[in-house]
Amino acid sequence: MTEQQKRVAFANLGCKVNDADTESLKACFTGAGYAVVPISEKTDVAVINTCTVTHLGDRKSRKLIRQIRRHNPDAVIVASGCYAQVNPEAVSAIEGVDIVVGTRDKTRLVSRVEAFLDNHLKKNYVTALPADLEYEEMPVAASRSKTRAFVKVQDGCNRFCSYCIVPYARGRVRSRNIKSVCSEVEKLVEAGFKEFVITGIHVASYGLDLPDASGLIDLIEAVAAVPGVARIRLSSLEPLSITEDFLARAAKLDAFCPHFHLSLQSGSDAVLARMNRRYTTAQYRKIAQNIRKVFPHAALTTDIIVGFPGETDAEFEESYAFAGEIGFYHIHVFQYSPRAGTPAAGMPDQIDPDVKHARSQKLMALSEQMGAAFLSANDGREEDVLIERQKDGLWIGHTANYIPVILGPDCQKEDYRGKILKLVLQYDQANQLMTNRPR
Repeated sequence: MTEQQKRVAFANLGCKVNDADTESLKACFTGAGYAVVPISEKTDVAVINTCTVTHLGDRKSRKLIRQIRRHNPDAVIVASGCYAQVNPEAVSAIEGVDIVVGTRDKTRLVSRVEAFLDNHLKKNYVTALPADLEYEEMPVAASRSKTRAFVKVQDGCNRFCSYCIVPYARGRVRSRNIKSVCSEVEKLVEAGFKEFVITGIHVASYGLDLPDASGLIDLIEAVAAVPGVARIRLSSLEPLSITEDFLARAAKLDAFCPHFHLSLQSGSDAVLARMNRRYTTAQYRKIAQNIRKVFPHAALTTDIIVGFPGETDAEFEESYAFAGEIGFYHIHVFQYSPRAGTPAAGMPDQIDPDVKHARSQKLMALSEQMGAAFLSANDGREEDVLIERQKDGLWIGHTANYIPVILGPDCQKEDYRGKILKLVLQYDQANQLMTNRPR
C-alpha cells in the first residue's frame, strides 16, 4: 500500500443481508483503488451500515458512529443502511456524520465520497423507495476470508407484519435473476468457497417479481448445479414457503443443508393474527412434521417475539407450550420493540418491560433445553463437517444441519480450513457441545 492510497473501513450492524451489502461495498471501494482496513485502525473513510429492526439497533448505530468519529476525527463518516433510510434526519443530526445514504444506489457511494472529499459539503442522499424499484446488482465480493459465502438474491418485503419496520426500510420485493446469482457463485467457488447461504430480506418471496415465474426452489436447483458447490444453506424463511413440492425437490439435491430457520414469532393464533402473520399454529405444525418426514435429522430454528402488545399471560403460555411441542434446536428470542410508523406501535395494552424480560428469560431457558436434546439425539451419528476456523488452537466446523463440532486434540496437526471431513459426532453434555469421536 502506497502512502497516497486512501483507506476505507467498514462497521456492520444487523442481519446477514447487511453483511452481504457491506462486503459488496468493500468491493466497490477496492475497485476504485481504496485499501480496506479494520475499523479499529485510522482511516480516511468510515462506512457504518446501520440497523433499525429494534430500538436497540438504532441505539447501537448512534453509539458506533460517535465512537468511530472520536477515533477518526478527520475521516469521512458515512451512515448507510436501514436506520439511515427510515430516519435520515435523525441520522444526519448525529455529530460527525458527513454523508447519509439509505438502502438504494449503493454502487454510487464511492462517487459520493469522492464528491465530499472535493467540496466538504455534508449531504443527505436518502429518498423515498419507489414501488417499482429494481434489484440493484452489486460487485461480487470474492475476497471474503470466511469459508461460508452469503449470496444475496433478493431485497425488500411485501408482507407488512404489524410490528416490522423492514418493508419501510427496504421497499418492495425485487429479485435477482438466476443467471446473475449463478455467475456470482461460480466466482466464489473459484475463490475457494464450498458453502453458500442464500439470503435476502424476505428470501421466501424470491421470484415473485420475475417475469419467468422462477421461485426459490428453482434458484436452489440452479445453484446446486454449479460445479464445486458442496453445500447450500438458506437464511430465514416464511413457513408457508416450505411446501411438499419444495421438500421433495430439495431432498434430491446432495448440496441442500437440512437446516430450516422458520420464523414463528408467536405460538398463539390470536397473537399471530394481531401481528398480521399469514399462517396458523396448525399450519406451522404440519410444515414442521413434513420437514421431519423428508429430513429426519433436520434442525429447526426460529424467532419468537415476547411481549407483543396485548399478549396475555395465557397467550404467552400458549406460545411457550407450542415451542416445546415443535422441539426447536434454537430460538432467537426478541422482546417486542415499538417501531414508529408501524401499526403495532399504536396498539393498546403495551407490555411492561419487566414482563417482557421475564418471558424472554423463560423462553431462552426452554431453548437451551431443546438445544441440548437435539445435540443428544445426534450423538453417535456420522456426519460431514465443513471445517471453518480455529479457536484456542482447536478446529471448529459445522454439520449440514448446523451443529457446531470441535475437533479433538488428536486432529490439530493439519490445516483443515475449508475441508469437509466425515466424522462421528460425540455429545459433550458437560460443555453442551459436539466433538468428533476418536476412531
